[in-house]
Amino acid sequence: MIIKEIKCKSALSKSNLPGLDYSLNPYRGCQHNCAYCYVPNVLRIDRTEWGKFVYAKSNIPNVLSDEIRKKKPGIVGISTVTDPYQPVEKKYKLTRYCLEQLLKYDFPLSIQTKSDLILRDQDIISKFSKVELMMSIGTLNDQEREKLEPYSSSIQNRLNVLKKYSDIGVDTSVFFGPIYPTIKKSDILTIVDTFKISGVKEIMIDKFNLKPGIKENISKFYPSIRNLIENDSYYKQLSQEIIKVCKEKNVKAVYAF
Repeated sequence: MIIKEIKCKSALSKSNLPGLDYSLNPYRGCQHNCAYCYVPNVLRIDRTEWGKFVYAKSNIPNVLSDEIRKKKPGIVGISTVTDPYQPVEKKYKLTRYCLEQLLKYDFPLSIQTKSDLILRDQDIISKFSKVELMMSIGTLNDQEREKLEPYSSSIQNRLNVLKKYSDIGVDTSVFFGPIYPTIKKSDILTIVDTFKISGVKEIMIDKFNLKPGIKENISKFYPSIRNLIENDSYYKQLSQEIIKVCKEKNVKAVYAF
């Protein structure tokens, strides 16, 4: 793993994602190295190199400090092409330092991660007037999680994060995606119940985004159900079941895209 510091020219970039005005990415690259990650396609990075490097934008807190004095307040997505709480954050604390700057102007936040390191920053996050914490979870089976997300936090640890933040009044949600191809319709009730018990008020649904290279990656772990990954009717049935169960359980369900 190559880890090095770089300088950035800007901190906040305009976001085209629904519900976000800005995106903030303290790092380029991600140690989690999830097999289904679409970011290499977005950033035009060779997929064979993804997960082998992380560049820490060492000056991003200072750049952000200058920018937010001039920017119109808006929802900041942390992060959109990296995980703000990947392991390297333990050392550099760039996400934490950026939160400190954003808190000065109380910018609304939408934080998405799959790391329990976010618990470290509960003291800061709890002070924002408006903040949503979205935890990415594509399965409740941790053995399967280890196949596709080998360097991420366990599913139970992620659920614990959701419960702890929900208990202190932070809005929490689950990015239920990509939905693992081994999930069956009969699993949905247990999954929704588990999310609800963890304090989640909203579930965002997403299937595998089969950009170039992703299908091949997934097929290494699930060769016998490669066609299922591409089967729109399979995901349509699952999504419909999720919507139905969420309605029964009084949990909001939305599609990611």
